Amino acid sequence: MGKLKQAALWTAVLALVLKLSGLVRESIVGTKFGVSHETDAYFLSFAFITLVVAMISTGFNNVFLPMYIKNRKSGDTGDHNANALLNWTMIIFVAVSFIGWFGAPYFLPLMYIKMKAETAAIAIPMTQVFFAFMTVIALSGLLDSYLQSRRIFVPSQVSKVLATLFSVIFAISFNDQWGIFSLVYGFIFGTILGVIVQLFYLVRSDYKWRLEFKMDIKFRNAFLLLIVPSLLNSVVGQVNMFVNKAFASSIDGAVTYLNNASLIVSIPNAIYATTLAAIIFTLMSEQTEDRAKFKETFFRGMEISLVTLLPIAAGLLVIGDSVIAFIYEHGKFTAFDTHKTHVALMLYLPVIVFQGMQLMLSKSMYARGKTAVVFRISVTTILINFLSNWLLVDRYGYPALAIATSVVSVYFFAVSMVVVYKDLGKEELERFGRMVPQVLIPTVIMGLVVWTAKVFVGLGNFGPIVQLGTLVPIGAVVYAGMLFVFYRAGFRRFLGLLKRG
Repeated sequence: MGKLKQAALWTAVLALVLKLSGLVRESIVGTKFGVSHETDAYFLSFAFITLVVAMISTGFNNVFLPMYIKNRKSGDTGDHNANALLNWTMIIFVAVSFIGWFGAPYFLPLMYIKMKAETAAIAIPMTQVFFAFMTVIALSGLLDSYLQSRRIFVPSQVSKVLATLFSVIFAISFNDQWGIFSLVYGFIFGTILGVIVQLFYLVRSDYKWRLEFKMDIKFRNAFLLLIVPSLLNSVVGQVNMFVNKAFASSIDGAVTYLNNASLIVSIPNAIYATTLAAIIFTLMSEQTEDRAKFKETFFRGMEISLVTLLPIAAGLLVIGDSVIAFIYEHGKFTAFDTHKTHVALMLYLPVIVFQGMQLMLSKSMYARGKTAVVFRISVTTILINFLSNWLLVDRYGYPALAIATSVVSVYFFAVSMVVVYKDLGKEELERFGRMVPQVLIPTVIMGLVVWTAKVFVGLGNFGPIVQLGTLVPIGAVVYAGMLFVFYRAGFRRFLGLLKRG
């Protein structure tokens, strides 16, 4: 456990560095290119990278990790199943790379049917470049799962940081020569370096790679039975994203406004998902036979989710405009663009809380092999998302796309709650219910205090740096104090986690 806590600290720090690097990258994109057909093309093309990463980090990992841990616990310490699985997956992605490279000029205009010609002229070759290196990108995600199975978390975060960091370096150094493609080349170069780091640490562990393709029949059949719904489930979220971008591609700047807002919203969940949620999922996968320990670990996961994510959402509700201005409002990104992004951000805020807690609900089901259940729930979100976009976009424009995303996150959370707590029992649901108001009250008080300081004290009249430098510490101190008053047990557990980390 000591090593896990130390890993949690380091992965949290690296996840924060990763997201800060991502913000720097997006800030540079805004400064150099503003809101234009170039930025829309970049975000439309990068969606395919997001798709593959989701398939591997969510779809593959959620099936492979519990099975592999169980396989090793049973006394089968050989890695031939893992080797065969890795080798077959690499062959599949080599084929995907070829299909994507040659097929991009045909499927991209079909997917984004309303995409403008100047956007397509950049998006198509950029998508081809991404597909050319898709095998390396997929390998990085696979190695993440293999390292996680050995409780090695830090190298994967280092790999992600390198990909984002070199995007920034290349954008600054080669923008004049390559334009917005400099971001793409930097991302690929950093990903290759990251794979080298991951391979180094995997080789240092007890893992032995061999060029073999034969798997045990029981392992193969069980994996295939679970991987199909798991991959489909991981794709569901990306399908919703593609639907949103397809609707947004016809509105000037909408793809960029939505991307910039969703990036800010994704920061807390990304840090949480790659650190605490990954470690909690590993523990739950190891505790499936001990129901009492499983319940306790799951509750701690839900508690950490609510205690950390709810105040972040409330804080962005009050100072979201200052955050956007600080990150993006430079060069070609104007105050008008900040306002447009802020509108989307406000409508995305429910996603922070509900998606974060949904992650823990899904991980608990994956740990217990209920992959098909998660898929049956998530697949219905496609219909809800499409109908929401279809009914609202023409009337309300791009903000409707953010509303649809929030509606889907609330729906997914609500249905998953019913399924999970039906299995865990009424007493666990009541335990969660008692916790909610004890976290909600400190959050509301914190939000009111920060809003008062911004509006009535006059801090809102200063620039974004001064606002963030004063309002964020005020909010943090007030929230910590109120949490100590209203939810002392949770406060002490969270503080103890930080101290032990």
